[in-house]
Amino acid sequence: MTGTFGGRRFVVALYALIVAITGVVGAILGTFGPADLTSVRLLGVVELQPTPLGLAVYGVVTVGLVLGVLLALVAYVSRWADAESAGQRNETESAGTGVEGNGENR
Repeated sequence: MTGTFGGRRFVVALYALIVAITGVVGAILGTFGPADLTSVRLLGVVELQPTPLGLAVYGVVTVGLVLGVLLALVAYVSRWADAESAGQRNETESAGTGVEGNGENR
């Protein structure tokens, strides 16, 4: 393992940073925002008052959920694409040796 900060670790750290910033902005809006803010419904289930804690929780959960689902989808597609490309590399590499990559005779 190298000491570099890249790839998957970078994406997860960026995700955590964005979610944390969202919480801070929500708390700031709850503290210094307009006095006529109305309550918000978290995922249509929980009603949160426009307090610093309520808006921070709302921001963290909504942004974290949306970005988390997108991040999970990207990770899934990335693994699927990597596995497929590794299979193609194995077939290409074994073609020069006369050995089939998947063990089947054609």
